[in-house]
Amino acid sequence: MEFSAKGQTRIIHVVDAIVAGWTARDLSAIQHHIAELAELGVAPPSDVPLFYRISAALLTHSLRIQVVGRDSSGEVEPLIVLDGSDSYLGLASDHTDRALEAHSVALSKQVCAKPCAPELWPLREVEPHLDQIAIASEVYENGDWVPYQGGTLAAIRPLVDLIAQSGLTALAADSGVAMLCGTLGVLSGGVRPAERFRMRMHDPVLERTIVHGYDITFLPLVA
Repeated sequence: MEFSAKGQTRIIHVVDAIVAGWTARDLSAIQHHIAELAELGVAPPSDVPLFYRISAALLTHSLRIQVVGRDSSGEVEPLIVLDGSDSYLGLASDHTDRALEAHSVALSKQVCAKPCAPELWPLREVEPHLDQIAIASEVYENGDWVPYQGGTLAAIRPLVDLIAQSGLTALAADSGVAMLCGTLGVLSGGVRPAERFRMRMHDPVLERTIVHGYDITFLPLVA
């Protein structure tokens, strides 16, 4: 994939990818997210956090993805990309099939594309103030953009801890790897599908923002 870091485009061959789940720093927030998904029939996790391996080919910069049926939805997440000795922070959506999630979270992570912004920030530039970085998402409903998620990375376990626990560094020994690092709870209205999803990440210290969005095409669910 091509990413832009500090204004320079570089090709990072991402060959392994992980989705980290249940990564809230506050246990009550984890319980809130578990309750949200329980309403959709999703069983609670066996442990927290959990690290789901997915196909690296699911990562995409596309502005439109296709999904089967109308049971999937996006989740804004910080994205870690490691490429040899270089580490970066980016922005992605863990778009997930909620109907399949009720059967298997691991399988649900594998069936939808994972849109990610093409811009990355060197991790060393933001590591001293990671907890101040804000992420948010919106969904397009009834002709308007509606706030869907919002908060700072202080709500998510420290990213350096997730990197260590996931084994991501070992995977990056010979190639590029990426990890979606968990999400925030929905502000109101519950987890739900939308035809358009957009997200942003803002660094108030270095005063910069990454913005990305995508449209969703719902393919017919044929039995």
